Amino acid sequence: MAKRFHKFRFNERTLQMEELPFALRDYLLFGFKRLLFFSFIAAGSIVVFDRYFESPTDRVRERELGFLESEVGRMGNDLTDMAVILEDISRRDDAIYRAIFGTDPYPQHLRNPGIGGSDRMRNLRGYSHSEAVISLEQAVSELQRKLVAQSRSFDDVLDLAQNRTEMLQSIPAIQPVRNEDLRRMASGYGYRIHPIYKVRKMHHGMDFAAPTGTEIFATGDGEVVLSKRLYNGFGRHVIIKHGFGYETLYAHMSETLVKKGQKVKRGEVIGLVGSTGTSSAPHLHYEVHKDGRKVNPAQYFFNDLSPEQYEQMLKKVEDSNQSFD
Repeated sequence: MAKRFHKFRFNERTLQMEELPFALRDYLLFGFKRLLFFSFIAAGSIVVFDRYFESPTDRVRERELGFLESEVGRMGNDLTDMAVILEDISRRDDAIYRAIFGTDPYPQHLRNPGIGGSDRMRNLRGYSHSEAVISLEQAVSELQRKLVAQSRSFDDVLDLAQNRTEMLQSIPAIQPVRNEDLRRMASGYGYRIHPIYKVRKMHHGMDFAAPTGTEIFATGDGEVVLSKRLYNGFGRHVIIKHGFGYETLYAHMSETLVKKGQKVKRGEVIGLVGSTGTSSAPHLHYEVHKDGRKVNPAQYFFNDLSPEQYEQMLKKVEDSNQSFD
């Protein structure tokens, strides 16, 4: 027989305690109290264990979180190191590789492209480690953009390297008149006294004094873009376009031996020394143009002269105070 629960009640008439069986209401109240008690015990245990004790799952999760945090920090440091290395490569690209080929540095707006559009990081926000992850993502994106730009810059340098032989043949790198044919280096690049007008003027070339009829050589491979005779100024003169931004001018010739559109090679005879145009004596007036600017031709005789001869040539040029044209 199932055990029945009882309760006691004091009978005021008999002055005795009476034992009464539980009614349904008593069972419900008793059950609710027990449920409430055990619920309180369970909730308290959960709070205590959650606060003061770690489950195996929690310990694994904590270790993984610590590992991820350390890896994020390490990758951030690695990205910083890679950015420094890439910056060094960029400087070498501009200062060495492009300088060798005589080209301008890679444009900064292409080397450091920006990011447009909406907030690309919005899906990373709202987490406890959002800032660290966003910072890492931004560093990765910036490095990727710079790497792509540097790759394109190296593509340009590779194209230049592949054309290097053609470029070196095209640069005006010899004297237009042989040393043994020279009477003297009449005048160099800079301000000189004009022999006819007797005023101080900028002389944009070099004058090579030589007998009439002395051979004049193309100083680099190229194409004749002008072969013309004037009765003043340059007289009979030739302009050769070498490519890669270079042009050379040969003036006051007694005779031109090439025509417009003709291809010429370095060392090929293109005319003879004379004194046509505005000239005071037989000589060759020679100019070098780079990217449309007239530059000192003495900087481009590196194929012909030894260091000692080059120094002597510069001294002779500087000593002369009057040009022949």
